Amino acid sequence: MASIEKIRSGLIDKISCITNREFLEALDKLITSSSSQSDIVVLTKEQKAVLELSEKNIKNGELISQELMDKRNLEWLNEM
Repeated sequence: MASIEKIRSGLIDKISCITNREFLEALDKLITSSSSQSDIVVLTKEQKAVLELSEKNIKNGELISQELMDKRNLEWLNEM
């Protein structure tokens, strides 16, 4: 796997070859919007409660498979 410095250097080399102004502006907008977002997600009390309930269900073995969940969802949708 390439190091961060190799990836960064490769991107800089590729970007320096781009001559399409619209592409560069779109890339600049993408990079600017990505870098301004925080990696920290602040959860609401409700979101925390749902996650805590999920953790409790996992600890108690109260789980169903994705296949069964998909089947239940399809049945529910067909009832509508």
